[in-house]
Amino acid sequence: MNREIDFTRHPCFNAKVKGQYGRVHLPVAPKCNIKCNYCNRKYDCVNESRPGVTSTILTPDQALYYMDKVLEKEPRISVAGIAGPGDPFANAEETLETMRLIREKYPDTILCLASNGMNLAPHVEELAEIGVSHVTVTVNAVDPEIGAKIYSWVRDGKVLYRGRQAAELLLARQLHAIARLKEHNITVKINTIVIPGINDHHVMDVARKMKELGADLLNCMAMFPNADTVFENVPEPPKEQMITLRNEAEKYLPQMRHCTRCRADAVGLLDDDKTDEMRGCLSACASLPRPADAAKPFVAVATMEGVLVNQHLGQATSFQIWGEDATGGYRLMEVRPAPGNGGGQNRWMHIIRMLRDCRAILVNDLGESPKEMLKKNNIQPVLMTGFIEKGLEAVYTGKGLNTLQGKMRKCSSKGACAGGGNGCG
Repeated sequence: MNREIDFTRHPCFNAKVKGQYGRVHLPVAPKCNIKCNYCNRKYDCVNESRPGVTSTILTPDQALYYMDKVLEKEPRISVAGIAGPGDPFANAEETLETMRLIREKYPDTILCLASNGMNLAPHVEELAEIGVSHVTVTVNAVDPEIGAKIYSWVRDGKVLYRGRQAAELLLARQLHAIARLKEHNITVKINTIVIPGINDHHVMDVARKMKELGADLLNCMAMFPNADTVFENVPEPPKEQMITLRNEAEKYLPQMRHCTRCRADAVGLLDDDKTDEMRGCLSACASLPRPADAAKPFVAVATMEGVLVNQHLGQATSFQIWGEDATGGYRLMEVRPAPGNGGGQNRWMHIIRMLRDCRAILVNDLGESPKEMLKKNNIQPVLMTGFIEKGLEAVYTGKGLNTLQGKMRKCSSKGACAGGGNGCG
């Protein structure tokens, strides 16, 4: 990234500017992949400020529109972040798309994320490409025996882990993610939730290990008891204990002492929060329809020679981009190279991003995984054989799409392609 961004304007990482600059949290990540014994996201009292709480969920496009409205109301917002209400990387597609949209429209904005670290590492390179400069990782233990007391379960894909096995997996992913973040020169803050009788004696071990990994800042956060959780009867640690812990931990890492335990939809300056004031706007943005096709004027085509639709999505090394011309016909606008084979779902996300201005893609066939991802991102996959012009006419007029669905060429996987991103044989 070549942009010159003034990172000193981040009020969470620079207490000196917390009265001059603010942040907005964009709630686009509802799903979570771990269950903490202190967390309950069911309740949303307008008067409470704690992580994991939001009034509503936004799509990436809605988040961009909300960002527009936020900046109209409070131009001192310098940071756009995603902090849930679940985990950004249990919602990786929505998270990365939101960050890209904000970066493209507001190139001077500091981009920030807060994660449990479970599924963070695979996306670090992409975060660096987008220009996400600050990432917070919540690390509550570096001993699996202690971690097993903090987490009810950890989910890796469709597999659920519990107990020590869950804590070991989460810790390994966290350590790897933090190391990867520092390899890409991303500023890392560690949040450690201090839980009396569980990990309050362990904070220095966390601080020591995080220093070894190169973390930049440590935020010791007092656990707040939440109803209907395992730790609902565990008392909040007293202020005196928190002061002592921070002073001791400061021997290893600089301490954040001005945290306001922001909601997942927080907006405004830390000292002048406007979350309640913007709640109506947030709700209104959440009800906005998907962008009209006018914002997606093109159609992508997988073709070998530029006449027929005759390539499987996994085969394509490039895509022709077609649009309407002034005479009512269609013309080739450009050719975009496809990302190389491999990378699994990351490859499909690269393709989706490069075709973001396309309302449809004409292909001979594709796997179930990329098909669902394209649909989710408002790009219609059209499976067909025959002339490109016929496909374009069907997409732009809406007539005759069903008649295009001919007998597809059998791919090397004998019809069992799931769309793994590794290309076709």
